[in-house]
Amino acid sequence: MIYLARHGETHFNAEERMQGHLDSPLTERGQAQARAMGERLAELIGDPAGWRLVSSPLGRAQATAKAIGARLSLTPEIDHRLIEVSFGGWDGRLRAELARENPDAFGRGQWQFAAPNGESYESVEARVADWLSELPPEPERKVVIVCHGGSGRVVRGAYLGLDRDATWAQEVPQDAVYRLANGSSERMDCSSVAAD
Repeated sequence: MIYLARHGETHFNAEERMQGHLDSPLTERGQAQARAMGERLAELIGDPAGWRLVSSPLGRAQATAKAIGARLSLTPEIDHRLIEVSFGGWDGRLRAELARENPDAFGRGQWQFAAPNGESYESVEARVADWLSELPPEPERKVVIVCHGGSGRVVRGAYLGLDRDATWAQEVPQDAVYRLANGSSERMDCSSVAAD
């Protein structure tokens, strides 16, 4: 079984700024979301013995994993294959600016992969598939992962065998976790976190 969480809200998220491989700290709301994910996972998992907690190397994911780990009494491991998609020259840019400057790219699906010097979908898919292939089979598989909107979509898509369009069309909430088990994905909402 895999539980997948996206990092809590960051300052860049609140500003609608592309993060990619750049980083931005969690907002107060994001910190509350991380704690809520920890509470929900504690309910879902029960005894954490035998479970692993694996995080992307980026600070926002590590901060979220640290909050989850504190609740589950698990120490996060880092795996670079779970890092967010690199948006190359668009990292750090406001979405509104990019939409004005690149109307053709933003007018179609999966515009994130049109970024100059950005990472390709195929590259993300390959590294995520490599990570998934190293996990033990179900039911021995007991892992919580903390990653990102983009890489999290690809993890779920690879697990479910979805094509690229269906993979990228998935939701990426910051107030829920997904249970991946027996070839299916189920969203588990966390306690509501009011905006500050």
